[in-house]
Amino acid sequence: MTTPAIMTHEQVLEEFRAAGALLQGHFILSSGLRSPVFLQKMFIFQDPKRTETLCKALAAKIEARFGKIDIVVSPAVGGIVPGYETARHLNAKAIFVEREDGKFQLRRGFTIEKGAKVLLVEDIVTTGLSSRECLASIADFPGDIVGAACLIDRSSGKADLGVPLISLAALDIPTYSADALPPELAAIPAIKPGSRALKA
Repeated sequence: MTTPAIMTHEQVLEEFRAAGALLQGHFILSSGLRSPVFLQKMFIFQDPKRTETLCKALAAKIEARFGKIDIVVSPAVGGIVPGYETARHLNAKAIFVEREDGKFQLRRGFTIEKGAKVLLVEDIVTTGLSSRECLASIADFPGDIVGAACLIDRSSGKADLGVPLISLAALDIPTYSADALPPELAAIPAIKPGSRALKA
């Protein structure tokens, strides 16, 4: 009840730091790129209060930009928790897409009704790949996709999703291909902490 409706960029990052979710080292991102910083959002999502704080603030920002939302769609696995919690504060339905034969699709009887205002909610956006795949998987449904939202935009506004994207915080964290690492990163063993490799 006392959660502020608006959070500053620094307040958002402080939540990640306090949860031990802002990691430094040499990480292989789900996109295949390498980075000296990894946002372990599951350290956020294991704490219901912290998750509520962030998603309530994101919902307030969504309503201010897009108005009433009917359905929140998220990609499994990482988007399910923030999608559900954000939808709860938007008083919207929460559904998700899953990979089947390598492609995202709605399963479990989920559907999108004609005229429904639909918003994609992600955890972290880096290149926007999973977001674009998620949006493509629901493009043929009769709802109106109004935009996308995420907790952290690692692209600092550079990722092109094909729809407007808002975030609680935008970071400009460098990423590198595996064959173009700076010496200080190449000297550290790489860790792959994400969930992209999980089988559907």
